Parts: sequence; structure tokens; C-alpha cells
Amino acid sequence: MSIELAAVVLTKNEERHLGDCLDSLAWADERVVFDDYSHDRTVDIARAKGARVISHALEDFASQRNAALQTVEATWILFVDADERVTPALADEVRHAIEGAGQESPAGWWIPRYNYMIGHRMRGGGWYPDHQLRLLRRGKARYDPAHPVHEIVILDGEAGTLQEPFIHYNYDTVAQFRRKMGRYTAFEAEILYLEGVRARPWTYVSMPLREFWRRFVKLRGYRDHLYGLLFCGLMSWYTLLAYWRLRQLHAGPTPKP
Repeated sequence: MSIELAAVVLTKNEERHLGDCLDSLAWADERVVFDDYSHDRTVDIARAKGARVISHALEDFASQRNAALQTVEATWILFVDADERVTPALADEVRHAIEGAGQESPAGWWIPRYNYMIGHRMRGGGWYPDHQLRLLRRGKARYDPAHPVHEIVILDGEAGTLQEPFIHYNYDTVAQFRRKMGRYTAFEAEILYLEGVRARPWTYVSMPLREFWRRFVKLRGYRDHLYGLLFCGLMSWYTLLAYWRLRQLHAGPTPKP
């Protein structure tokens, strides 16, 4: 029997979030946990909730999503992160979008997302509406390997936009935000390095200021008051860190004496 919709969750040690995430996906025809060999209770939780588990080593996020698209046999794939939840209203909208969808219908759907940062639902700064292209018709979508993080979908067809949002429990603490962004800046530096970008002396000032202005002013991060100031400031700092790491990559390893 062919599966119309499979909800796919990429995981690596997600025991804290996975149970609630899978509960919010109980309406899907199939739930698949695409796991990067977790060593906590992630796999046990997935199986206890009735999800299918596929173990696959993570190379990068784009490759992992492409592997899931190739492996999971369903007409439509809905990618959901472990720290995201699908509300009943969004579930109904997803079902309505794919019911009777023909070849001329959208090949994918953008879904807005509410981001909660240390308990606050962000209203600006790029954290809302924060559209994610996550509902994909299998065979008409793939992830661009040139963007291993902050993945970009290459879609063979048009994309529609849903109205109901994901709920994303993004960060519980500033320390958690800093740890995650620290990992992302390493990816960002490698991408810039492979693109041949070089930091100039003024880059270490201009790019962080540009990022702060983009998020706090253009994307209205000021709507979140102190939360906006805090997180837009941190994003500016991590822009500086990414370019500093880019400088280190161009410098190469320090010669041994």
C-alpha cells in the first residue's frame, strides 16, 4: 500500500524533545525517525511511539535530508525537527494541501514558524514568520549540496505557502544558543572558505554591524524589546566569529618550530 504522507524527523540525541514531537505527528500516515546513531534514549522513544527508525550517519544536514528523500517511500515528505511541534490546525492544512494534488499543483509548501527563545515567542528579527520549505513532493525536491547548513531546497515546480505555523522550541537558555551557534559558525566559515571569500580588515566591523542592522532594524527585531536586542546582538557576534574562523582557515595550520 502506497503511503501518501510520511513525517520525517532527523535526530541525534533528541530524547528530550522527540516524544512530544512524534505525538504531534500521530495523524501522519507514517512517522520516520532518521537517526544519526544516537547514544541516548532517542531510538527507544521512537520505537515506543510506533515510529520507524532508520539509522544513517550524518555527513551534513543537506546530505542527510537528501538521504531521507531517497529512502523514505511516500508521495509527500514533511520534514519536522525534533524540537518542533505540528498543531492540529497545521495538520489539517497539510492534509488539505496534498489531497487530490495533481502534477500541476505545487511541488512543495512553505510553512511559517513560531520560534520560542528562552520562553519568549519571537515576533521579529527574522525569527517570525521564518518560513521553512518542509512539505515536499518526493521526486520533485532535493537539497542543494552547496549549502550543508541552513539548507536550500531545489524544487522542480512551484511552491505554495501555508498559513498555520510550526511551533519551534528553539532555545531554553542563552548558553544553549551559544553552543549551537558556535557549531554553525564553523559550518559558515567552511562555506565561505570554499567560495573563495576572504575577510578584509574592515570586514570584522562591517559585517557584524550589517547583521545587527538587518535583524534589529530591517527585520524589526526591536519588536522583541530586550529579547530582540540580546539575540540580534548575539547573531552579530557570531557573524564576527564566522569571519574570524574564515581567517584561520586561510592562514592554515600554524607551522611547527
